[in-house]
Amino acid sequence: MSKPHFLDLLRKSRRRGPDSQGWFSNGSNLQFGFNRLAILELTAAGEQPMHSHNARYTLVFNGEIYNHLELRRQLDYIAFKGHSDTETIVACFVEWGVIDTIKKLNGMFSMVVYDKDLDEIHLVRDFAGIKPLFYGWDGHTLVAASQYDQIFSHPSFTEKSIDPQVLKLYLEQHFMPAPFGLYTDTYQVNPGEIITFTKNGQYNKTRYWELPKTSIYSVIDRKKASQYISDKISQSVGSQLLSDVPLGAFLSGGVDSSLITSYIRDYTRNPQVFTIGSDSQKHDESARAQQFAEAMELQQQIWQLSATEALSYWDEAMASLHEPFADFSILPTYLVSKLAKKKVTVSLSGDGGDELFFGYERFWSIGKNISYQHYPEIFRKLLYGIDKYTTGNKRVNSVLLAPSQGKAQQGLHSRFRKNWLNEIAPHLQDIELPQSYGVYQYSNTRDIRQLLCNMRYSEFYGMMQKTLRKVDLASMQNSLEVRVPFLDKNVIEASLQIDPLLSYGKGEQKQLLKGLLNSRIPAVAEEKVKKGFSVPLTAWLRQDLREKVSEHLLDADLSRFGFEKKNVEKMLSSHFQKNEDLKWPIFTLYALTKFR
Repeated sequence: MSKPHFLDLLRKSRRRGPDSQGWFSNGSNLQFGFNRLAILELTAAGEQPMHSHNARYTLVFNGEIYNHLELRRQLDYIAFKGHSDTETIVACFVEWGVIDTIKKLNGMFSMVVYDKDLDEIHLVRDFAGIKPLFYGWDGHTLVAASQYDQIFSHPSFTEKSIDPQVLKLYLEQHFMPAPFGLYTDTYQVNPGEIITFTKNGQYNKTRYWELPKTSIYSVIDRKKASQYISDKISQSVGSQLLSDVPLGAFLSGGVDSSLITSYIRDYTRNPQVFTIGSDSQKHDESARAQQFAEAMELQQQIWQLSATEALSYWDEAMASLHEPFADFSILPTYLVSKLAKKKVTVSLSGDGGDELFFGYERFWSIGKNISYQHYPEIFRKLLYGIDKYTTGNKRVNSVLLAPSQGKAQQGLHSRFRKNWLNEIAPHLQDIELPQSYGVYQYSNTRDIRQLLCNMRYSEFYGMMQKTLRKVDLASMQNSLEVRVPFLDKNVIEASLQIDPLLSYGKGEQKQLLKGLLNSRIPAVAEEKVKKGFSVPLTAWLRQDLREKVSEHLLDADLSRFGFEKKNVEKMLSSHFQKNEDLKWPIFTLYALTKFR
């Protein structure tokens, strides 16, 4: 590919890094490009692509390494040119090699490394999957990037066909999980994975870190657990405040963002926090967020939006979808990122707390059936029917009807009911999901702690990955870096040491973090009903968005996905006439056809 064509591809991600652009070629078969969002070392000493001092390694790197100064102190013989974490990484490569260096890093990152001596390329992604890394490989050409549209826009991949298994996976899970790409020969690097391409065209994959499905917990006392996790979160937040540009935090009013903000307040006198409010009583958390801000004496920026004003940013937010992605909370996430960017370049968020500390209701929803899930199907159906008739399903619920605990959990994440899926995409009816998609594959257990560990693993590599993609898409479209203290390596590993039952039970979800927040900010009463960070899409699709969404869907070339247009029309009509609430399948189709 010529340099001008390469730079055309590179420009697609300019919003991710508007401060400067770098390019490198080895003069024969390799080109590196980078769009920089300058956070540490704002001078040319931090620009990329960056070469190691011995010229062996070339690196492009997206993210932040929070322990880079600690690593740099072990390399005191090197005369560093600046104080960027990028320069630290390439120096570590020289000292310890690529794989051993990656294992030492604590941060969020995706990187491409060229080893000139071995003529190898390494694709690397952080252990939690905070930063994305897509790639295309057809046996001859390798292209890697932070945005999926840069992969399928490369000449070697523009004519690739849609993978029907991945299409079905997207329709069921509403996003494109790693390691899959919608088009053949396109992929993602898994969280915690290194993929090495050798000079003879071979490649191998190394999983250097993976969340365990089992946990040998050592902390069972609530008071000790609270202090233990408090210390780890505090250390994580302190390390993530490293920045040469203004920094703030998202404050939604929920437990996780409020808790993270309270620790920022320990380190910073008057941090700026950013809150989105709406005129939807069901979704608006701004009043509660304001209570926390006042209790902590914070400098709070609140953007109170009417539905009309929020919808005026709809097209802007949809422009951030560089891949198939269907979570309509992309809109408020985009708006809070837009608000934050007016004041800061880095923001901390509370993502990850629900997954690590059992915050979702579905942990209880599945766990309450644990004594009966091993029964034969006929007995489970009978038990469900009797309980529904006698108690209104107070003892068991419809989760019991799933063939396994893992299938039950997977099903709770799918909002595209099978009857509609089969009508819209009949060609996918007999298509299986990719064989290597094992996020929800675990054996039934009667041990509640083991079930919780199984479910935490699945949420970590399932729902959490979707949330992280949403935040990355929305924030980077605004040239804003978002850091996630709960997903610091030390916090993750600390959470595995704590007895899961300290955060589990009916109405007791995430009780450890709730108690910690209450002890730190007792002036704000505990929230009784959790509000989601979302929008009233059901009503919007029937009113303000009706024409925009229906016209787009019906004008799109649905045949390239194998969709039945008449049944898409039927789905829209059913929703508009209030026969069914079909916002999820409608938005899932809309997002798919919108991104390309």
